[in-house]
Amino acid sequence: MTPRSLRMMPSIILAATFAVTAPQVAAAGDDGIVKSRSVYSMEETVTRITKDIEGKGIKLFDVIDQAQLAKDAGIGLMPSTLIVFGNPPLGTQFLSAKAESGLDWPVRLLVYQDDKGQVWTAYTDFQWIARRHGIENRGAQFKMASEVIDSIMSAVKAR
Repeated sequence: MTPRSLRMMPSIILAATFAVTAPQVAAAGDDGIVKSRSVYSMEETVTRITKDIEGKGIKLFDVIDQAQLAKDAGIGLMPSTLIVFGNPPLGTQFLSAKAESGLDWPVRLLVYQDDKGQVWTAYTDFQWIARRHGIENRGAQFKMASEVIDSIMSAVKAR
């Protein structure tokens, strides 16, 4: 090794360390999906999220076991649960701005397990929803919705 390569070794090791560490949270991309890795099992993740939603006084509309629905249809599916929730006084602010935004409300949060056994959560970024529907006059409401989902997600994210 040359003296220059020896001086660069700490940087190379540091870069390699970060390259193999999977991100805990992926920012919303062009598709608007925000994905986070849970530190809990599938069942514990769903339980923690639903308890947090109810604890905040947010309406829990439904918890749908998609894997069970698939099994009932004779189809194999990795564990997948859709949690549907919302705060009607807040959510209807978006619908009153643009009726088609009802396609994205109430909030849907997916909890699923990948083929490596890792549990993930995914939801649609609220700022992406605002852009999708061209809603420009509800900034404070979208900000509040983003803060609430961040708070809910903190129940299962790595610290």
